[in-house]
Amino acid sequence: MDNHAMTPRPFTVERFTKETHDTFTLALSSGNGPFTFAPGQFNMLYLFGIGEVPISISGDPGENGAVIHTIRQVGAVTNGLAHIEKGAAVGLRGPYGNAWPVDKAEGRDLVIITGGIGLAPLRPVIYHYLAHKKRYGRLFLLYVARTPADVLYGKELRKWAGVPDVTVGITVDRSGPGWTGPVGVVTRFIPTMPFDPANCAVMMCGPEVMMRFSINDLERRGVKKEDMWVSMERSMKCGIGLCGHCQYGPLFICKNGPVFRYTEVERYFAVREI
Repeated sequence: MDNHAMTPRPFTVERFTKETHDTFTLALSSGNGPFTFAPGQFNMLYLFGIGEVPISISGDPGENGAVIHTIRQVGAVTNGLAHIEKGAAVGLRGPYGNAWPVDKAEGRDLVIITGGIGLAPLRPVIYHYLAHKKRYGRLFLLYVARTPADVLYGKELRKWAGVPDVTVGITVDRSGPGWTGPVGVVTRFIPTMPFDPANCAVMMCGPEVMMRFSINDLERRGVKKEDMWVSMERSMKCGIGLCGHCQYGPLFICKNGPVFRYTEVERYFAVREI
């Protein structure tokens, strides 16, 4: 193991953006040259005096500027990061993990199914698609949020919906004032979206129950299991497969994932509480 694998590098908070009541985006810079990553990879962010947490990179992989992370407040570290000030120091290790198969998706329709904060790890895929549209078929983004107020990247979603060959379907679990869109589960879109089930690549990130039901409906549409990928972002602690905290059957999510072809994890995916 690299002797420096557990040593965070110092980064500076360049920009803080409030996204929703419990979600925010940090732009971090090191001043030490470009930071490169592949869509789907994550970093370990270290808040000095509190601890560290794995966070997916949610920026544009085609840009070499600040490193972007969209974060939901769910614990001590993320609560601390939610109150950090511009110019403050944050430790960073990474990038870690494997990536979404943007190369395997070339020549196909791209179907993205996600819920809540799960849109953040998939945003780099959307940026990549928009930068290389000629390599792909159509893009179908199917997204669910808890309420209209929890919809992430609202301005970008509206912008993407206006791009030729891009279809955006948004639904919410519970409606709210001014909401005129669909209410209900994200799988409502799968039977009617005009993607080619015989020539598509599906990428999913969100609650496991959402992904399980989406997989069932995708199979009914004729999508092969081999054409589905899932992100199993959970229980990661060290980022390098050392602590065993994220063991998933014989796999380690941080080291072998977090992105898996569905057929790699199908036998474990169906087992509750694994």
